Amino acid sequence: MQAHRLTEQLSVAAQIGVDDIATIAARGFRSIVNNRPDDEAPGQPANAELEAAARRAGLDWRHIPVVSGKVNDVQVRSFAEALGQLPGPVLAFCRSGTRCSALWAMQAEGTVDSILATTQAAGYDLSILRPWLEMSGRG
Repeated sequence: MQAHRLTEQLSVAAQIGVDDIATIAARGFRSIVNNRPDDEAPGQPANAELEAAARRAGLDWRHIPVVSGKVNDVQVRSFAEALGQLPGPVLAFCRSGTRCSALWAMQAEGTVDSILATTQAAGYDLSILRPWLEMSGRG
């Protein structure tokens, strides 16, 4: 499992499996956010299965399912609330990490350039979000 750090308290990753949970805990993560809807792809582990394994490992869990390409304001607020409430550091995952990065970008503080530079440095080109970020009042 490869995690891409966005901030000191948040990293993002592609789909995890039950076997990854021990590694995630050993790396010092204290919480996991699953941004993937159940049954999005064949063979994908169910949220309940992953959550149970995470809780057995002592990790907090939040499920904020987002359909690819259809992020909405409620999900962005839920993601921001999760980051504010869950003990960090937090690992968020989806199919590739892009949805998690977009959720972070859409609630992050800072200039558009700094937000997009952060996601780019983590391997996620979210330049498509520039107009939305600019319209939301970021400098």
